[in-house]
Amino acid sequence: MSNIPSPSQNKTIGNVPNLIFMSRWLQLPLYLGLILAQCVYVFHFWVELTDLIGAAFGNASSLTHILDVVTIEGATRPAKLTEATIMLVVLGLIDVVMISNLLIMVIVGGYETFVSRMNLETHPDQPEWLSHVNASVLKVKLAMAIIGISSIHLLKTFINAGSYDAKTLLAQTGIHITFLLSALAIAWCDRIMTATQKEANSAH
Repeated sequence: MSNIPSPSQNKTIGNVPNLIFMSRWLQLPLYLGLILAQCVYVFHFWVELTDLIGAAFGNASSLTHILDVVTIEGATRPAKLTEATIMLVVLGLIDVVMISNLLIMVIVGGYETFVSRMNLETHPDQPEWLSHVNASVLKVKLAMAIIGISSIHLLKTFINAGSYDAKTLLAQTGIHITFLLSALAIAWCDRIMTATQKEANSAH
């Protein structure tokens, strides 16, 4: 029996649809730009970490930089490196790391979802979440990452609660709760869509 190509195999993509499909590569410079932003965050992380270590060993310029970073406008500037100061700097470093994780998810997941496959299935370092990533999963993971970043900022605010007024504290708490509710809503919608898709597939 001869192999007869199906109509879908004989069908060619028109010029306009092909142009529209190829336009996805316009996103490539955006992802390359995010990689440069990642490099800036790496540089910033090492600058802050180097100054923290220098301040711990008594370097005057490093101590001045660290105290300038943690001092809130209008608040009393600390005179030395304290436990609260170190905690604020470390939280800032964690904040940088979490934003970097967010960038990686957007770069890798976005490229895989919207531009082109990376074919990392056999790579030993393939991220676990990338094997089942899609637009919905990516949105949920990004929402969770944003909640983590917001939590760090809220914790930094509470450590310096005496330097803020009640309206600022309530506003930041309200924003964090809004992020949390938004993530729950996105996850719930994704769950409904997944269940609906499974029911449709089982019906066929």
